[in-house]
Amino acid sequence: MASSIFLLLLLFFFFLCSSITSFKTEKKTFIFRVDSGLKPSVFSTHYHWYSSEFTEGPRILHLYDTVFHGFSASVTSEDAENLRNHPAVLAVFEDRRRELHTTRSPQFLGLRNQKGLWSNSDYGSDVIIGVLDTGIWPERRSFSDLNLGPVPKRWRGVCQTGVRFDTRNCNRKIIGARFFAKGQQAAMFGGINKTVEFLSPRDADGHGSHTASTAAGRQAFRANMAGYASGVAKGVAPKARIAAYKVCWKESGCLDSDILAAFDAAVSDGVDIISISIGGGDGIPSPYYLDPIAIGSYGAASMGVFVSSSAGNDGPNGMSVTNLAPWITTVGAGTIDRDFPADVVLGDGHRLRGVSLYSGVPLNGQMFPVVYPGKKGMLAASLCMENSLDAKLVRGKIVICDRGSNPRVAKGLVVKKAGGVGMILANAVSNGEGLVGDAHLIPASNVGSSAGDRIKAYASTHPNPIATIDFKGTVIGVKPAPVVASFSGRGPNGLNPEILKPDLIAPGVNILAAWTDAVGPTGIESDRRKTEFNILSGTSMACPHVSGAAALLKSAHPDWSPAAIRSAMMTTASLVDNSNRSLIDESTGKHSTPYDFGSGHLNLGRAIDPGLVYDITNDDYITFLCSIGYEMKTIQVITRTPVRCPRRKPSPANLNYPSITALFPTSNRGFLSKTLFRTVTNVGQSEAVYRAKVESPRGVTVTVKPSRLVFTSTIKKRSYAVTVTVDTKSFVLGESGAAFGSVTWFDGGRHVVRSSVVVTQIDPL
Repeated sequence: MASSIFLLLLLFFFFLCSSITSFKTEKKTFIFRVDSGLKPSVFSTHYHWYSSEFTEGPRILHLYDTVFHGFSASVTSEDAENLRNHPAVLAVFEDRRRELHTTRSPQFLGLRNQKGLWSNSDYGSDVIIGVLDTGIWPERRSFSDLNLGPVPKRWRGVCQTGVRFDTRNCNRKIIGARFFAKGQQAAMFGGINKTVEFLSPRDADGHGSHTASTAAGRQAFRANMAGYASGVAKGVAPKARIAAYKVCWKESGCLDSDILAAFDAAVSDGVDIISISIGGGDGIPSPYYLDPIAIGSYGAASMGVFVSSSAGNDGPNGMSVTNLAPWITTVGAGTIDRDFPADVVLGDGHRLRGVSLYSGVPLNGQMFPVVYPGKKGMLAASLCMENSLDAKLVRGKIVICDRGSNPRVAKGLVVKKAGGVGMILANAVSNGEGLVGDAHLIPASNVGSSAGDRIKAYASTHPNPIATIDFKGTVIGVKPAPVVASFSGRGPNGLNPEILKPDLIAPGVNILAAWTDAVGPTGIESDRRKTEFNILSGTSMACPHVSGAAALLKSAHPDWSPAAIRSAMMTTASLVDNSNRSLIDESTGKHSTPYDFGSGHLNLGRAIDPGLVYDITNDDYITFLCSIGYEMKTIQVITRTPVRCPRRKPSPANLNYPSITALFPTSNRGFLSKTLFRTVTNVGQSEAVYRAKVESPRGVTVTVKPSRLVFTSTIKKRSYAVTVTVDTKSFVLGESGAAFGSVTWFDGGRHVVRSSVVVTQIDPL
């Protein structure tokens, strides 16, 4: 007996030691930020140095030398920790997985064919947009190079070949294409699944083709998706050139090491704009020096490249906005004036609003029994999860499914498999009243939370509950629009609340754009349909609208910096919908705030001529990084070059941002005051006088000095001070924990330069 126990203990000890050894020897991908200036002269190249002194050459995946100095490598955690102590290594961070933030919108933005920004910019001709996404489907008509001029001479990129992609797939429209898979291959056992993915720039997912054509698709033909959203296909900047950088893969998402390599390549290749609809999926923002999207974006912006990114789809929760770096233009999502109604009609005569992109045989008014399977303790059934429905209960009926957990369209397939004839997809309270159209495979409609509750109550209390779904196709001229999409990421900024994020919103709901031939419109394996265009919703769709807008502004104003382009969009953004009322929050039906929409909704009819801009230099960003407490070595991780911080710590609120945020500690009482500073640059008529108009929140006094700015042919810049005084006895915080106002500069003519003002109290760190 004793010998048996001893043997068991010996086996357990052996297993434990093996596990520890395995843990120590398991290889992962790490990104190493290296001080390139410390390279010994004996090494001819940085790769020679890295592979000789840091790790074995075969372990190195990516070499970074444009927006970032260093490399990524597949090493053990123990090796990574040892390298952290190397005197030339500034930072080490483990590779993380990111996620995608998954036509009429140009007209809705104020673009017109005969005048304005489209004509003044020649539709973005010769501006190069780098799209970091899932690749591109080059055969789509949206990517035709018909009547385009030669590829810009400054272009230094390549057309990388691979599976079903060769140099003939590039043209004068798609001027470059690359794919980045080394991080994925190192992270995945067995590598990328080649049965569902192309080891090339070709798009197996559809997301990349959709975002690229939204930003810069050609305007040449009529388009629709299964009869929905018929109109002339066009991107925001129809003549802009596209460079596709495939960093995301259908089954495995997007890895930081590959994303950073794509930033490096895009800037080196010569892009003018970078569009990246990707962000963190864990809800916890990383500090800038550990965030490769922030690092890559800084490197791009410092070299004059405008970067726009999506705000994330975790709204309407507060502090859900992602991509927070102040050198990134962060874009939330709004609706447009087009809808796809699919009303649910109950047997008691009630008609409840819903939406759908179902294109099969309609119900034609026929009533069917309606059932909600989500009884007490039946959570899986309420969500219509796989194998959760009782066929005896749902056969021949319309089934109410709660939104959440599994894909929306997949719920309908579960219903169909169990014998159901249709689905009512009911929003949870967290989704509110925000509706998303999907290309369902059975008759189905998405309804809001309140409508869902009404239908469930009817199904549970009526002795013979019946319903049908009335599909109405495409409706244009919907009011109100835009409305802040319920899913759009919301402020405040979780890293630095002094910088208001998102910056603005743009069309991101039910957007028609190009699609891949590799999957059906739902992306589900069993969906065998083929479509040239698809309709998607998400801040992923909003971001490329701003990327295209930036291309137009860059073409019209080649000398503008990325910060000036963003300022032009922010200070001219619209705060009212097409009913001339304040923007509404889709999730609540109430008025929205700058935490929801930033500076407002993109309005390109005004952005071409903003009058004044808030410019920001690289030195300003460095001062900001000093102000938030980063040490000089930490800042160098982001900036690539050594920096010096001022002796006196600056205030992050004084970054020359187009929006203004004043923070006050909650512990203080009485009258509190803070003065912030801004500088504007005149980009309008050389002789101009601007006067300030202030809108102060309740319990707050906002004053501007001077209240009059005079510009001449020799004086292009003027500074002013904004003093915010709070009476804590009468200061009223809104539901979002802040109060909102504005500072607006008028020149008496067409120029109205508005800055959102946010006043809030926070606990000191």
